[in-house]
Amino acid sequence: MADSQSLTSTLYHQAQKAIDQPFSLTPALIAIIFLLVSSSAIQSYSKRQRLAPGIPIVGVDKNGSVKAARQRFIPDARGLLREGYEMAKGGLFYVPSPLGERLMLHPKYIEELKSAPIDKVDFVATFQEMFEGKYTTMGSRSTLHPRVVKAQVNQHLGDLMPAIEEEILDSFEAVWPKCDDWTEVMVADKFTQLVGRVSSRMFGGTKLSQHEKWVNTTITFAVDGFIGAQKIKKYPHFLRPIACRFIPEIAKIKDHYKLAHDLLIPMLKERKRTGEKPMDLLQWMVENAKGDETDEQFIADIQLKVSFAAIHTSAAAPTQLIYDLCQMPEIIAPLREELKAALEANDGHLTKQAFNMMPKMDSFLKESQRFNPLLLITMERMVHVDYQMSDGFIIPAHTSIGVPTQAVSMDPSIYPDPEKFDAFRFAKLREHDPERAGKMQYASSNPQSMSFGFGRHACPGRFFASNEIKAIMAHVLTHYDFKFPEGQERPPSLGVETQFLPNHEGRVLMKAREGGL
Repeated sequence: MADSQSLTSTLYHQAQKAIDQPFSLTPALIAIIFLLVSSSAIQSYSKRQRLAPGIPIVGVDKNGSVKAARQRFIPDARGLLREGYEMAKGGLFYVPSPLGERLMLHPKYIEELKSAPIDKVDFVATFQEMFEGKYTTMGSRSTLHPRVVKAQVNQHLGDLMPAIEEEILDSFEAVWPKCDDWTEVMVADKFTQLVGRVSSRMFGGTKLSQHEKWVNTTITFAVDGFIGAQKIKKYPHFLRPIACRFIPEIAKIKDHYKLAHDLLIPMLKERKRTGEKPMDLLQWMVENAKGDETDEQFIADIQLKVSFAAIHTSAAAPTQLIYDLCQMPEIIAPLREELKAALEANDGHLTKQAFNMMPKMDSFLKESQRFNPLLLITMERMVHVDYQMSDGFIIPAHTSIGVPTQAVSMDPSIYPDPEKFDAFRFAKLREHDPERAGKMQYASSNPQSMSFGFGRHACPGRFFASNEIKAIMAHVLTHYDFKFPEGQERPPSLGVETQFLPNHEGRVLMKAREGGL
């Protein structure tokens, strides 16, 4: 795994560089600009946005301009969204962004919009906008993988866990330093490598999880897509079809697809020849594919895109969690006590019953997510037509909408003393109000807790991700002691528009524990 050791550090540095660096025109681009300028197609790249009357805009300066707020949105969307939420008292407001003003919704509209027709209120379009899917290929309108995750993966979580536990052990042995004495570890890099292997075990068994080139390409595919998107956003819309040809990260994306085809298509053919039907995502997609979905190249493409969605999101959580534990070491002992009891009651394995016996662990994950969600805005949609709500309010066509999730999670009317990190906040709420216990769980999705989205497009893999993250943290708590180096505080998260990424510069001192728990 040596080639992938600095991949997420590369993501951190290059993302910041891509954000800070203004767009530039190469001679080749300059030479062809006049062809584009003379074309009426220029106007098709940008539709004039109409704002709903009476809705306040956060960040407007004394001259009525939103230019500064649009630029601020890139590194500090979190602060801007908090200001807007407080200004509007939880109601509707616009937040300026480089792509226009985004309409932040009141929770009362969530139930109504969660099942709106996709041709009018589009879920995929916002993801493709975020990652410039037209050029990076990020984002898919296929329903194959969400169907399979909901119907197969979520129904077989218990069956999948023995292999996941085994892969976690193998992966720590393969990618983690020995830590016989206090050893400095760049945990963001290591967790990305580890989650790349563990997730691949569920995707396609050991043929994928132990295939170094596959694991590397699932990581670098996401890195190239992310960096490519940040770079191309620097160009005006009408230049992007040309500029994309000069961006190395976008050019490399085709190589990732080639590797996926070269590896996965022979696997599919071999399974078909032998009749082998492993319990993994690849096989379940084959069995549930319909029409054009049955094409082997299509399935290979989807597998790569699923890897992008799963690996970096699941790797972000344990990075944030270990930062939190180093900052608040008093949390560690109660978590270890709970984990020990759960394992002893389940023959040393993380069964469904064992997970149910760890409400403190679940609560800790949810509280950490409340402070450092991967996405600051969730339930993002692009409204393609004037869309009237039941109370008469009309969302104008071509409006990007969403819920300021992190701002909502800091609302004192929802969470008392919201600025205080209370690791066991949700465990106590579950104990005091058993009827609402389900809504307090890490993987839950409801109007007060929308980090995984809400409605039919809520993240279908959140239940597997929850188990995977808990299993990884269980291994860390069992086998390592850890602390920040002398003088280091908790590394702040990196804001990149609506994304809130763990800091990849953070270092943690780790030492192998003797005797486990």
